[in-house]
Amino acid sequence: MLVKHGVVIGLGRLTSQLPSSSSVLRRQQFLIRALCGSQIHRPKLIRAMSSTSEADAESVLRTVTPSLDLKRHKGQAGKIAVIGGCREYTGAPYFAAISALKIGADLSHVFCTKDAAPVIKSYSPELIVHPVLEESYSISQLSEEDQRTVQDKVLGEVDKWMERFDCLVIGPGLGRDPFLLECVSKIMLLAKKSNVPFVVDGDGLFLVTNSIDLVNSYPLAVLTPNVNEYKRLVQKVLNCEVDEQNAEDQLRSLAKQIGGVTILRKGKSDLISNGETVKSVSIYGSPRRCGGQGDILSGSVAVFLSWAQQLKAGPESPSETPAILGCIAASGLLRKAASLAFTKHKRSTLTSDIIECLGKSLEDICPAS
Repeated sequence: MLVKHGVVIGLGRLTSQLPSSSSVLRRQQFLIRALCGSQIHRPKLIRAMSSTSEADAESVLRTVTPSLDLKRHKGQAGKIAVIGGCREYTGAPYFAAISALKIGADLSHVFCTKDAAPVIKSYSPELIVHPVLEESYSISQLSEEDQRTVQDKVLGEVDKWMERFDCLVIGPGLGRDPFLLECVSKIMLLAKKSNVPFVVDGDGLFLVTNSIDLVNSYPLAVLTPNVNEYKRLVQKVLNCEVDEQNAEDQLRSLAKQIGGVTILRKGKSDLISNGETVKSVSIYGSPRRCGGQGDILSGSVAVFLSWAQQLKAGPESPSETPAILGCIAASGLLRKAASLAFTKHKRSTLTSDIIECLGKSLEDICPAS
């Protein structure tokens, strides 16, 4: 097949240089069929694949990252909130929230369960932790009416903060408790009502995969699936298996089918699409695949998306959407930080080591002075 594809691509280049008469085109098409068989007759697919381009992540980082200015006040560089954290998982929301601060956001909040809050607070005094989420075990003895009252209280606690946030990160350490997921689904509706962008990762993707309408046609939604999360999305939405041979086209179709949400498919090369364009980011990177790097990415996307939103409102608005720009910038920075951490720590590299390299990695590309 590789030889066949090579022939097709080679002939494709040749056809662009020959006269466009119908007889010449017919001969070319006959030659392709004769050499490659009936399996290869996808000129549209080939053109679509050629439109995928490697993003200049460092250039995007320089464009999106705001300069440090003594005239700015607290909050103008970004206010991020992570919705996640339960009894079992306290590291993921911390990684996402602290990464946002390390990159340059001014304020980073975590909305988590009461059990998770003391643990997350103990990791860092820099985070604003709200112990407001509830799990089924804590309300199982209540009547249905009282459970609804608890849910309304949870939503009220989150909603009173909603309009202050520039972006949410939904899912790190969330778990799959039914009552908790139901509350979070309603939080997503509140965010959409207030036009607040959100990044969905981890168990948030489990929720979205089973309730696609939560993000359908919301252009300010970003999904950041890993290989297994992406597989489940493709099966659910496109009703097929992942096609690595046509990865870019399948990603474009998936994003388009969900109404133009932006999807950052994590992998050896990160692929990003909103249903229209497909960008790839493959610079830097690390062979060390310690858990938690996706949480860094989701927190990073939230910051860069919020900065790109500010840029979009300015006089020199970029052509790409804030979500696409945010994904490109976050992917490039994480890959650079992971590479730097691996250079220092090799096999023992941990997510906390990568987080410590975020600041230097960004400074190398966008000096503060």
